[in-house]
Amino acid sequence: MTISAAIPLVEQAQATVERRWPIGVEVLPGGAHARVWAPDAERVELVAEPEGRATVLGDEGNGYFSGTVPELEAGGLYRFRLDGKEMLYPDPISRFQPEGSHGASQLVDPHRFAWTDQGWQGRAIKGQVIYEMHIGTFTPEGTWDAALAELPRLADLGVTVLELMPVSEFPGRFGWGYDGVNLFAPTRLYGDDDAMRRFVNEAHRLGLAVILDVVYNHFGPDGNYLKCFAKDYFTDRYKNDWGEAINFDGPNSEPVREFFLTNAAFWIEEYHLDGLRLDATQSINDGSEAQGKPHILTEISRAVRQAAGGRATIVVGENEPQHASMVKPAEEGGCGLCAIWNDDLHHSAMVALTGRMEAYYTDYRGTPQEFVSAMKYGFLYQGQWYRWQRKRRGMPAFGVPSPAFVSFLQNHDQIANSARGLRLHALTTPGRLRAMTALFLLGPGTPMLFQGQEFAASTPFLYFADHKPDLAGLVEKGRAEFLAQFPSIVGPAMQAALPKPHAEDSFTRCKLDHRERESNAAVWALHRDLLRLRREDPVFAAQCTGGLDGAVLGEEAFVLRFFGEEGDDRLLLVNLGRDLTLTVLAEPLLAPPLDGAWTVLWSSEEPAYGGCGTAAVEQPDGAWRLPGHAALVLGPAHGFSTESDDEGGNTTPVIVVSQG
Repeated sequence: MTISAAIPLVEQAQATVERRWPIGVEVLPGGAHARVWAPDAERVELVAEPEGRATVLGDEGNGYFSGTVPELEAGGLYRFRLDGKEMLYPDPISRFQPEGSHGASQLVDPHRFAWTDQGWQGRAIKGQVIYEMHIGTFTPEGTWDAALAELPRLADLGVTVLELMPVSEFPGRFGWGYDGVNLFAPTRLYGDDDAMRRFVNEAHRLGLAVILDVVYNHFGPDGNYLKCFAKDYFTDRYKNDWGEAINFDGPNSEPVREFFLTNAAFWIEEYHLDGLRLDATQSINDGSEAQGKPHILTEISRAVRQAAGGRATIVVGENEPQHASMVKPAEEGGCGLCAIWNDDLHHSAMVALTGRMEAYYTDYRGTPQEFVSAMKYGFLYQGQWYRWQRKRRGMPAFGVPSPAFVSFLQNHDQIANSARGLRLHALTTPGRLRAMTALFLLGPGTPMLFQGQEFAASTPFLYFADHKPDLAGLVEKGRAEFLAQFPSIVGPAMQAALPKPHAEDSFTRCKLDHRERESNAAVWALHRDLLRLRREDPVFAAQCTGGLDGAVLGEEAFVLRFFGEEGDDRLLLVNLGRDLTLTVLAEPLLAPPLDGAWTVLWSSEEPAYGGCGTAAVEQPDGAWRLPGHAALVLGPAHGFSTESDDEGGNTTPVIVVSQG
């Protein structure tokens, strides 16, 4: 079935109706048209509220029921009745739930919004900087409109892609969004459906792409009525850590696949989104390939591109075992995703910055060689034995384009897994963090920031989920058991101090205070200038696969050499330890350009970033001195000079091509 074309369907009266989507209730001239998959029912009625008018839908004979509903207009409320029973159910394809996931569905007219982004061409993965955000805590108000007002600052920072944590309707007053149950309905907690459209429209005006984190591996435990319509949405053939597994490959799985493919295309077309981030793809089980059919992830990536109608799109996967096949083209046996999160690099950085090697950090040392290898090859584990899980981890990723690896120092999961939700700046020293930030923002992968990271937000990011009391207790217990993999959290004192996920304070404490952008201006300047250097310097901007090499210089120091096309190479020197003097320079990657020398183009120790200043690297006797807890960018001395940009108090050296 072609998702992106109008779909002719025959209703019970044998009249042809042109629908946009194969399922759901749509506004059509003269009312609405409904189509729902309910193979377990013999009779399906759409009940308009509050009047209670019922319209019997025709049985198509294939598990689907459909029909026109003349009385239902845009803005109207409705639910479904199955087999004449008293219970009424929300629409499985509801576009909006004004009273929450247990209430009536609302008919939405997606064409009433006046988009102004007709010239927007989207963004491909190369050259992007991703910013992960949670709408409910991004501002004190926690709404689309309040978040919209902050977008110009993100564009000025150098962000190019906004990655929204899930926004599909979920029960309760607050939550991360991964317990969504109405996958087509943006939650009422952040505003109405047009508020989300305003946000995307403004983002595009500012040059920001928007991708949405979607959960296609499970549904939330409360408010999910899909099983009432069809038990075959789910399967017990696979184990799932968060609920029942989705039936992508068993009996009656075609309508289930249609549901998710429609959802993927829906967000791209009706909300003009620029792509998706797919949560926990390792729990999306699909054996269709053994039957000669594409994997559901392959079909999702195709559906996204098709729905975009020529706009560039981005599909990012989270995959805990780091299967490089996620980002290989479909014709090469892959899933065709654009990028995949690089957990290996994050884990190595955390060990280097905090010294902690417990739980899933066990198999990392945070050594210079790990960083050199990660910059060159992406994943550190590509099939080797992984002690923590007592099995092999990953698969060969050689040749995977550098932009396909999403690099991050912080994300929603990793911050919350520090038990107290502490940001990384609270767990390490300022100099080390500045140096590591330079590595991540200048490295060849696709960098991702988590909201507030750019100004060292003092607010934590905790796990929060508002559930009814009996479920809240189970969630609290499950969260404590998960964190118990960290020996430092097992003790009674830490267990007693764990924030309760259902406590409103666990949610409100996480709301950003954007005034800290000014009070922590040095951190903001560090991120802004590094992203500017990444964007404007042709060598860093190239993101060439195989375009760099690296070498270990000391116990905590290393060098990366980025090779330019015109011999205008760059050196990135990173020293996470004490001051290091190199009296023997038997390392070819340190060799200067032909007939030239190196000059410092950027330093993490600039006073504008809170640093203590930078001494000369090359000493009179020829030795090199690398400052401790610092990162330096060196370029050819010939043909370059440094200037300072006085606007906004920025005194950071900027590369300027000489005209003489």
